[in-house]
Amino acid sequence: MSVSTSGRDARAWVEVDLAAVVENARTVARVAGTRLLPVVKANAYGVGAVAVSRALEPLDPWGYGVATVEEGAELRAAGITGPVLVFTPARADLFDAYRAQRLTPALGDERTIAAWIARGAGGGAFHLEIDTGMGRSGVRWDDVEPLADLLDTPYLEGCYTQFHSAERNDGSAEAQLERFRLAVGRLARRPAVLHVANSAAALKDRKFAFDAVRPGVYLYGGSPGEGLPEGKPVVSVRARVVAVRRVRAGDSVSYNASWTATCDTTIATLGIGYADGLRRSLGRSGEARVLLGGRPCPIIGLVTMDLTMVDVGDGPAAVGDVATLVGSAPEGSTNTLEQFATWSGALQREFLTGLGARLPRIYQ
Repeated sequence: MSVSTSGRDARAWVEVDLAAVVENARTVARVAGTRLLPVVKANAYGVGAVAVSRALEPLDPWGYGVATVEEGAELRAAGITGPVLVFTPARADLFDAYRAQRLTPALGDERTIAAWIARGAGGGAFHLEIDTGMGRSGVRWDDVEPLADLLDTPYLEGCYTQFHSAERNDGSAEAQLERFRLAVGRLARRPAVLHVANSAAALKDRKFAFDAVRPGVYLYGGSPGEGLPEGKPVVSVRARVVAVRRVRAGDSVSYNASWTATCDTTIATLGIGYADGLRRSLGRSGEARVLLGGRPCPIIGLVTMDLTMVDVGDGPAAVGDVATLVGSAPEGSTNTLEQFATWSGALQREFLTGLGARLPRIYQ
């Protein structure tokens, strides 16, 4: 990950408001009334795992959630000393790496659990994943009881589950919550840390809070679902104009001549493309806009690997000008994360995690 404090001379970049991340985290903690287990996997949804984790340290989170051993090792190398829970089901051949980096594995099958416990103090704490309806990984909620003797161990520190539709008001989260409670009740003892709530559940009802909540997209300025609050904006995406050309009516733009001018107009080319995380088809709907010179300018034609074209009409545009794809422009207009993700045909978290590593992250 490229990290810069003076990267605004680049062709394109991502600005990150770390104070907004902290404010969003405080909001989740206040609403949920319990400790945080911030999800910083996928480089903190593309925002920057090290920078985000360091910014959140003063809030005294229970720990941090990642997806891989490598992501956990990055936090350790950055000086993060608290628990780091790796959510991807652990493999026995990686146990030594978990211990070397002092990472907490998520375990969800009898063989792997037994192998970890057999290591004794050489293993350490683990969390049991209970599948209550996601159907992805973990011990099924109705298969926990036969493992009760195996799980009667001091190394079982926590239990968790993953809601499949916490943002919906269809009763499914409540049904999964009841399954989770029943499964935990079949254990010989209650583990110290129970956690089930993602951003949506944490913001909906304290009944989902337990000992920790796992906010993700809300921390980074996204809304976890319809009717739920959107976090304070965190990310801005900007790109410079690298070329300007006048085209005539009938002239085509981009691969496959995917856009044709209906009148004489000016095209500005931005130094950002699908290798940086934009969708190739972004300009096809005719709705996607960037903010340039205080005006919304439509993205046209297919987005190319490194470049994106916008129609600026008869407005001024010059090489070096800065366009805002996501965030507030200096003139005051705004493209929200939700808007741009919708234009992209993507979830907000999907858009964020897709922002390419060659875009410098500028922290402010």
